[in-house]
Amino acid sequence: MRLATLRVAGGTRAVRVDRNGYVDVGAADVGELLGRDGWADLAAAASGPTYPPDGAEFAPLVPRPGKIICVGLNYRNHILEMGRELPTFPTLFAKYADALVGATDPIALPAESQAADWEAELAVVIGASVRRATEEQAAAAIAGFSVLNDVTMRDWQYRTPQWLQGKTFEATTPFGPVLVTPDELPGGVNPTLTMTAAVDGELMQKVDTADLVFSPVALVRYASTIATLRPGDVIATGTPGGVGHAHKPPRYLAGGSRLVTEIAGIGRLDNVAVSEGWASERGWRTGPGDSCPRWTG
Repeated sequence: MRLATLRVAGGTRAVRVDRNGYVDVGAADVGELLGRDGWADLAAAASGPTYPPDGAEFAPLVPRPGKIICVGLNYRNHILEMGRELPTFPTLFAKYADALVGATDPIALPAESQAADWEAELAVVIGASVRRATEEQAAAAIAGFSVLNDVTMRDWQYRTPQWLQGKTFEATTPFGPVLVTPDELPGGVNPTLTMTAAVDGELMQKVDTADLVFSPVALVRYASTIATLRPGDVIATGTPGGVGHAHKPPRYLAGGSRLVTEIAGIGRLDNVAVSEGWASERGWRTGPGDSCPRWTG
């Protein structure tokens, strides 16, 4: 099953993706749906209004997750090619909901940074509350998977040893377009999928998600030891090699850069990076408090 959060007149709606359109499942967004008992059965049986596929506008898959837990240093080949040892424990940091944008929304480039970098990631979406999970409980708590790009302001990230300040600038993190349940993916709760990121048509990142050091199930187990994971929480599982910061010289997103992030079997994010000057010339708005800047021209 595939689920999404669409922007519609008056707000957003959670929908089931069907062959002929998007079926309203009776919730405002996917996060609200996941908080309901028996959410999968409810979504599968829903027969609400149907929205046509043409012109559909995706909001962030879960617009206001309670937690966005991010993982660093989690692709085996990338770690080894950098000459580092594989980590014993996951490297965790956080991101806030205000950073999220939809699958085709612009990425807001803050005027304070000159080093906006791309990081394609497989996102785990939690579908049941779990604390100190066993492997079986962790697997059962995974509602499904989506696509996320952890766009990072490298100059702010490396101001201190703590990464948060470079990771959660507002309106910088595309997330969506859909949630795909594990039964539809090869590998199930530990899926084996090809993930890519391209900038202005040039392939920058490509990896098989089977190369993760810490699998989705392992990450749910680890994170749930620290805090209760709840429906709608998100774990971004880390990025492979090919980020702009590693180029010589470094390469970053600029106003007008097109960032396409795709995971086979799940979906595609297609976002334009928007600086303040570039935006005003083309009719984009990215003002404070507008966590989903949109085309107004």
